[in-house]
Amino acid sequence: MGRLLSVIVFLVFPVSLLPGQKISVRDNSGENKIDVLIDGMLFTSLRISQEFEKPFLFPVIAPDGTTVTRGYPVEPRSGERVDHPHHTGLWFNHGCVNGLDFWNNSASVPAGEKSKYGHIAVVKTGKISGGKKGIINVESWWMDSSGKTILDENTTWIFSVQNNIRIIDHKTVLSATAGDITFSDSKEGLFAIRVARMLEMPSDEPLIFTDDKGKATEVRVLDNTGVTGQYRSSNGKTGDEVWGTRNKWVILTGKGEKGIESLAIFDFPDNPGYPAYSHARGYGLFSVNNFGRRSYDPRQEPFAFTIPSGKSVTLVHRFCVKSGSGITVSEAENIMEMFYKQYN
Repeated sequence: MGRLLSVIVFLVFPVSLLPGQKISVRDNSGENKIDVLIDGMLFTSLRISQEFEKPFLFPVIAPDGTTVTRGYPVEPRSGERVDHPHHTGLWFNHGCVNGLDFWNNSASVPAGEKSKYGHIAVVKTGKISGGKKGIINVESWWMDSSGKTILDENTTWIFSVQNNIRIIDHKTVLSATAGDITFSDSKEGLFAIRVARMLEMPSDEPLIFTDDKGKATEVRVLDNTGVTGQYRSSNGKTGDEVWGTRNKWVILTGKGEKGIESLAIFDFPDNPGYPAYSHARGYGLFSVNNFGRRSYDPRQEPFAFTIPSGKSVTLVHRFCVKSGSGITVSEAENIMEMFYKQYN
């Protein structure tokens, strides 16, 4: 079963009295999660149960208290779509890593097919702290179905608030400690969130999507009442036209019961494959992918990125959520500039 898993230790870091919004990180190991709170109210939780084949953030809650992540399959809610059980909260993985599919793995995959899939397990926690920023550092192993580790991951999640916009930065170091690692061309990746029903785009017809192994999934039509999502990208595309285009940022805005909710994902110039392709679907998958190319544009050469044995690569992405009004182009550009400066 590969290396023995380390014991995960959780700590609680109290937050000193600071002006403005205070972020704290709370141990909830009994439920296999680490909670992040802003002024004492839940913002998100890092879920580390191996039941879902990867770590992920769930739920993600906007400043006005609206949950912007889909509930299914973690905590299903009435009126939601129940397709793609591997779409859980906010996560990071890919559809073809040394031939293994980490993206599509879930409890619904038959036991006889599990050898085609990989899973990610958190094995150790590093720095966990609160204050003006919240920090969670975790080490994870990317493993095949037999438990053999093929890739080491060291990820730091950084939580902050700027001008009432909640920010989640995901900085991950991927290390090839057991031989060369190749991320092959796949549309199934990389940094992604599955959003709540209100942030989907209205649709009047069922859709069928096929993954890289030819498995088809139907996305059924639901009542479009209150469904108001709309994408806008840095290259000026909107709606369905955003999918398969390259962007430094993409915004998704819609209206919930409490008002406007707006999300954005930002790519980083030092990431391989920058600017990332947008895997932004109207049914609620919002993703950016640095390790796909021909899967989005058949005119292009296939993408392949190899980490040589003993080497590492670092990727950084930013996610933002705002309530009350949409994230504007100028706001996105300002956030992008701050993002660049912070990690350069």
